[in-house]
This record gives sequence, structure tokens and C-alpha cells, in this order.
Amino acid sequence: MATNPALSSSFSLRSILDKEKLSGTNFTNWYQNLRIVLNQEKKEYVIEQPYPVDLAAGATAAERRAHEKHCNDSLDIGCLMLATMSPELQKQYEDSDAFNMIEGLCGLYQSQARVERYNTSKALFGSKLAEGSPVSPHVIKMIGHIEALDRLSNELEPELAIDVILQPLPSSFEPFIMNYHMNSLDKNLTELYGMLKTAKDSIKKTATHVMMIHRDSKKRKGKGKGKAKDRIQKPKTDAKPKVSPSPSDKCFHYGYNGHWSRNCQKYLEEKKKKKGSETSTSGINVIKINLATSSSESWVFDTGSMIHTCKSLLGLKQTRSFAKGELDVRVGNGAKVAVLAVSTYHLSLPSGLVMESNNCYFIPALSKNIISSSCLEGGGGYKIIVKNKCSSIYLDNMLYAHYPLVNGLYVLDLEDEPILNINAK
Repeated sequence: MATNPALSSSFSLRSILDKEKLSGTNFTNWYQNLRIVLNQEKKEYVIEQPYPVDLAAGATAAERRAHEKHCNDSLDIGCLMLATMSPELQKQYEDSDAFNMIEGLCGLYQSQARVERYNTSKALFGSKLAEGSPVSPHVIKMIGHIEALDRLSNELEPELAIDVILQPLPSSFEPFIMNYHMNSLDKNLTELYGMLKTAKDSIKKTATHVMMIHRDSKKRKGKGKGKAKDRIQKPKTDAKPKVSPSPSDKCFHYGYNGHWSRNCQKYLEEKKKKKGSETSTSGINVIKINLATSSSESWVFDTGSMIHTCKSLLGLKQTRSFAKGELDVRVGNGAKVAVLAVSTYHLSLPSGLVMESNNCYFIPALSKNIISSSCLEGGGGYKIIVKNKCSSIYLDNMLYAHYPLVNGLYVLDLEDEPILNINAK
């Protein structure tokens, strides 16, 4: 005998109610599983509509069929509910139909749902992500709390749900949050989860980059300095004995015998008086230094360049080096310049994100760092928009950098606060 596929599917879903029978304390979970089963069997209406009254004598055939179906479905679901209850609850509701059974259970255990809603909202609004902790488990847990409130008939508005997820993030995510609001992004929870994972990876790269620079600077600071105990001290020579003037020695200033000019009292008194009458030249030096911002850290966005180029090895990862003359390129004026290395450049942006430029060539002879538009779009998946004399670079709908037009060039300056004047007095 063939088995009805629909019936097999129904029984397979009904088995979830057998795993945890209703005992009272688990009403919320049991009720949720019951609605899943009824929704699959298209019988959810029997717990939402009262049991039908008897039909009038003149009822149509369609009305009789609908009435009979409702009665049969109510009996079927009522038996299912009783079969998945504890014996005490079975005795209490054995004479009730499915609709009245649910009405009584909801009234009996409504306070339990209230407590669960309180605990869920407390966990949701009290969550905090510690600096350096992984963001993925945190966001998944937050989304679970939001969906739990939805099941308890307390659905959060989409924008409020986004705010609730963004607020517990640590300070390292502030550039991401500012970028999200400034660009008026409209994402659902799943899309926001993916964006936060991408942002977390960029933050990790930025932290590693800063720590590497700090370690290098410490090494340079201590370079060439030995420990105190290892230094070789020069032997001290014996001090020369002081020599006193003899009676035959003559003062060169006045010609008297028995002392030198440095011991002549008359000469020393005159020198002291002369020194007191002179104007002092000591004082405070006033130094005024005017500094301008250096363009060594700026990057030029070039739509005509076929390669990325940089002037410094700082930022290149796992470089491949070239001997001088092994690889040359020609610049715009036709001059030939040497390439000394090539690698992926990790450019830390003012937004807090990190932009990866694949195959960036280290050419110290150039005066500018150059980002190639074609390489960025073709190899990196970035999207470039030029508007209002400014080039904007996006990745996954997230703004990474602005390149304003300066003297005919699209320039990104990485120096946040330029030094204009220093007065030392």
C-alpha cells in the first residue's frame, strides 16, 4: 500500500511535539512548535476560530463540507494537543476542543511569556562586545534575541533592530558606524552581519599594521646602543699635580714678580669692574618654525595608470624584490625608472578601513604614490564613482575613501591633522 507523501511529511513534523511534552513551564516552546506543525498542515485556523455551531437546516453543500472539515480538523488537532501534554493537563482539558484548549492554556501561562520577554529583552539591550572579541557570534546571538521577541509578538522595527546591533560595538567600529549613517545605508540583519564581518577583518589588519610599525621603531631606537655592563670603560689617568708660581715668576700684566696674572689681585679687581659695566648678552632665544603638510603620505588616484606604485616599502606584505635593472618602467615624460619590489599594499585609510592594492610596485624614484583606477576595479572588486570633482571608492556598498580634485589631481591625504604653525618661546 502506497504511503501518502503529505501524511508522511505531517507525521515527521508532528514528531517535534513528542520530544518535549507540555508540562507548564515550557509552554512558549511547545506553543511555537505546535504552530509550526499546524501551519505546515494548513490547520492553524482551528486554534484561531471557535468551534463551529450546528448548521441550519437549509445549509448549502459547500457550507456542509466546510463545517465538516472544521469539525474533523478541530478533533484531529485537539487529540494531537492532548497527546503531547502531561497527564495532569490531559485530565484538565480532555473535554475541550482545540480552540478552547489554547484559550485556557494562554490564560494560564501568559505570565510565563511575560517573563521570557523580559529576559530576552534584557539580554538583547544589555549586550556589549568587548574590544578585540569576535563579532560574528555576538551578532548571531543578537539576531536570535530579536527573532525571539518577534515570536513573542514584540517585533522590532527594522531600523531599530539595526541600531540595537550597532550600539554595543566597541570604539574600533566607530568609523564603520559613522560611514553607515553618513551613506544612509538600508540593510537587513543578514546583510549587516556580512558587512560587520568584512569591517572586523579590516580592523584586524589595521591593528597588525600599527603594531608592526611600533615594533620596528623600538628596534631602531635601541640600535647601536650596548648595555651599560657591556661597555668598556677607559682607564682613568692620574691627575697632574698643581704647580704653584715660584718667586722668580713674573706677572705678564703688571710685571710684578712672585705671581702670575691669573693670581694678580689688582688685575682681577679691574677685570671684575669692567665686566660689571658691560651689557649682558644673555637672554631667551625665540624660534618660530613654520611647517607645511608633507605630501609624502598622499596618494594620487590615476585613471590612466596601468599599475599601482608606491614610494615606500612600508605597507607592502611579503614583497618580491628585484635587482636594480631587472625590471624597469617608463613614466609619463619617457624616463626609465627602476622597480625594486612588488607586493600587495595594505593602505590604512582615515575611515579606519584598509584598502588592498594588489601588485603594487615599489619605485622610490617617483614623487607620488599612485592608485590605478583600472587595477582597483578589475582586480579588487571596488566600485569607483566620480562626481562633483571627487572620486569615491566603494566596496560592497561601503564607502572606503574620497579623492578630492586638487590642482588637477585626485589626491587622498592620509594625514588627519596637518601642522600649520609652531611657536617656541
